[in-house]
Amino acid sequence: MVADGDGPLCAEAEFEDLVRNMVATFAPRLFAVVQEYGEHVDARIAAWGIAFDDEDGAEVISVDGGLRMSVGSPERALVGFVQRPEVSARVVWVDPPEAA
Repeated sequence: MVADGDGPLCAEAEFEDLVRNMVATFAPRLFAVVQEYGEHVDARIAAWGIAFDDEDGAEVISVDGGLRMSVGSPERALVGFVQRPEVSARVVWVDPPEAA
C-alpha cells in the first residue's frame, strides 16, 4: 500500500478501512498450549502463543513466565510441555468471536 508521490492515497475514511483490512489480513493467530492429565481427568492452560504465517513460526510463553520459545510451528512447542507419560499437550486455537 504505497502511494505514488507525496499526496494521499485516498480519503481519510477509505484509508482507515484499508489499514484495518491490512491489519486483519496479516494479524498473527492466538493459541493456547493445553496440558491434559489422564483421559479427560483434568486440564490446564500451560502457555500462550502467537503464530505468524507458515514461514515465520510461532512465539510461545508459559503462563508462569519461566519458558519462552521461538518455534517453527505451534505444534513444535508441545514437546516442552509433556514431561510425564500421563500428561499430553495440544494446541487449541483461540476463536476471536468466542473470546468476546
